[in-house]
Amino acid sequence: MHPRRRFRLILSLSRWGALTVLASLVLAGCDTNRPPLNTAPLSKLGVRVIQGDTAAPADSTNDLTPRNLATSTLLGDPLAGLDAADMIRFTQGQEDFEEEDGVDEGLGPIFNESACVTCHNAPVGGTTGRIETRFGRMISGHFDPMANQGGSLMQDHAIGLVQSADGPYTYVAEVVPAEATIRTGRLTTPLFGLGLVDAVPDAQLLALAQWEARITPWTRGVPNMVTEIKTGGVRVGRFGWKAQVPTLHQFAGDAYLNEMGITSPEFPNESDPQGNHDLLKYNPAPGMNDDGTDIQKAADFMTLLGPPPRAARTALTDDGARVFRQIGCANCHVPTLTTGDSPVQAIAHRSFQPYSDFLLHDMGRLGDGIAQGQASGRQMRTAPLWGLSARPAYLHDGRAKTPQEAILQHAGQGAIARDRYQNLDWRSRMSLIAFLRSL
Repeated sequence: MHPRRRFRLILSLSRWGALTVLASLVLAGCDTNRPPLNTAPLSKLGVRVIQGDTAAPADSTNDLTPRNLATSTLLGDPLAGLDAADMIRFTQGQEDFEEEDGVDEGLGPIFNESACVTCHNAPVGGTTGRIETRFGRMISGHFDPMANQGGSLMQDHAIGLVQSADGPYTYVAEVVPAEATIRTGRLTTPLFGLGLVDAVPDAQLLALAQWEARITPWTRGVPNMVTEIKTGGVRVGRFGWKAQVPTLHQFAGDAYLNEMGITSPEFPNESDPQGNHDLLKYNPAPGMNDDGTDIQKAADFMTLLGPPPRAARTALTDDGARVFRQIGCANCHVPTLTTGDSPVQAIAHRSFQPYSDFLLHDMGRLGDGIAQGQASGRQMRTAPLWGLSARPAYLHDGRAKTPQEAILQHAGQGAIARDRYQNLDWRSRMSLIAFLRSL
């Protein structure tokens, strides 16, 4: 290693050590009666500054391939390096992921789709571009999800005519109430590489938030601290447009309930059709629909699904990576993270490149108005950029059809990078877009 680079690395690690001590002092001062902050495995993380405008793990040069990089061969393939037992789990999980549920299996009575793959395909695990609807309203400055009228997620399908002990009843899809003042679309997110995201220790994301606050306070991110149902502990959310879900297992259970109407041990209560609980008396499958087996299979599939493979590097994409850092995109779209402990060897202590810090940022007018957990209506989780070229649309509501449109829609904390992009010469813009399309 060049002496100057060695010195910078040592300096950054020493700064990281001081930051870790600071984080431990802050957390130690919290109320000890609160649930445990972190139930994820801990790992060591080095943080260093790249050209003064981004934070990233010390084992990455961002443009170059990090050591011990988790990979897959083709989009939709499992992680490289899985053993035979994990490959069986992946295959069985994919079968469940692609299986269509029926009313007799608990589908509905209101739902969005009857199979995970309906929204997550092209290829399996990706996104079809399906857009769902969220709604709510503001009352005295506070967000009301209008749960008593079916919010904030609208289920746009229903199982229709059913026979019950009380006679026939026809379930119908939900609609946005006239009283709602906020309505927004939510684009289905791709699932590639989420097992790696799941294995990032909470401590790493918390430290990254502190690092951003120190180095780039104008674009600092904050964690969405949410409850992990399995343990009751408070965790750093990382899944969903608002980082409102902390683990892949909980993400699977949440989707089974809210997207398909399938209840399970962690999500035992059906969604009330249009907020009317009394209508559940006609539900043809009122008991627990899944004992947790299918939830675990779906979680296994997502855990073992490989990250998007990168396109070959070129002089143009390398220049685009430089521009990406230079204008401040990497402040939030952090290139590289590192996993902690995992029972899956192909996941444990691996670097991966999601181009996200999985933190919340104030996006101003680009926010969707919906509050979830500690996320306000203006805050959105940094969207991971890996697999960008495989998506049919961009931003939370799919309004942008090209990466450039998505950049130009940035506001709030993203406004500085947007303005810098607009001031680039044509070649720098071209190289940046080429870089994004190579992810």
